[in-house]
Amino acid sequence: MKKPQIGNLTLKGWAVLAPMAGICDLPYRVIVMEHGAAMTTTEMVSAKGLYYKNEKTEHMLKISDREHPVSIQLFGSDPDIMALGAREVEKAGADAVDINMGCPMQKIVRNGEGSALMKNVSLAADIVRAMVKAVSIPVTVKMRIGWDEGSINCVELAQAVEEAGAAAITVHGRTRKEMYMGHAHWDVIRQVVDAVSIPVFGNGDVVDGPSAKRLMDETGCAGVAVGRAAWGNPWVFESINAYLENGTILPDPTPEERLDMAELHLKGLAAWKGEYVAVREMRAHASHYFHGLRKATELRRGIMKAQTEKEFIQLLHAYKEQFRCV
Repeated sequence: MKKPQIGNLTLKGWAVLAPMAGICDLPYRVIVMEHGAAMTTTEMVSAKGLYYKNEKTEHMLKISDREHPVSIQLFGSDPDIMALGAREVEKAGADAVDINMGCPMQKIVRNGEGSALMKNVSLAADIVRAMVKAVSIPVTVKMRIGWDEGSINCVELAQAVEEAGAAAITVHGRTRKEMYMGHAHWDVIRQVVDAVSIPVFGNGDVVDGPSAKRLMDETGCAGVAVGRAAWGNPWVFESINAYLENGTILPDPTPEERLDMAELHLKGLAAWKGEYVAVREMRAHASHYFHGLRKATELRRGIMKAQTEKEFIQLLHAYKEQFRCV
């Protein structure tokens, strides 16, 4: 099976990390890259924040030597500001720059950004055109299939951004109105694949190797973008790669592996964001690492009360000792 190519960038596999706000920060991107992700994508970065030189926004551009290839995703609605943002992304060392045309959150769409761009195809194309002109790295687009069931226009938008110079497209098979509910409409993703000549990545309802293969078989897409199924489960990329390469189904991670990964993730967050922020952010990540473990509710309850990195790790070690995970 041919590996996907985005512009002059050849990926090492078929499954990329989809951008997720509050999740796809640098420590986690490094983890998933080391577990087989073909490319990582940052959480969305405000182009306007870069324009105004917001320190917090600029910090989000930092990437690791251990996560290439990496794409930085921008959101915004002004072509000139998005072009400036793309230049900053290229300076930061990213291998590609992605445009967010899929975020459904009200605080984003009320400004005409994210999935609201799907309602203005000409502006969306202008943004792509301006960014392509501004940088030498590939410019890609992540979109949904439409605003709602009455305005499914992803084929029109895909053709417009391809004409404007986009090197690849990722399609989340739901409308903005559907948010993350129901089943992704893979048949509509297929329509996009058939309508353009650039690579299309399918997104939605991919949770393992077999589901990734089904999506690729049914849509003809070049690869898959994995979002929520990767939260607390970096092993999903290894499992997808193994299944697509030779049909192998890898075993699920053991309880010990999950707990060790949670500890590694916490340490990475603490080194990146400081102990106070890391411990609190890790509470959300931990519930995903612990999913399905015996008496996980008790462990989560303890984690929610932990105030320091040491307390957090002691709870993990105590749990392993209690249930003989080591």
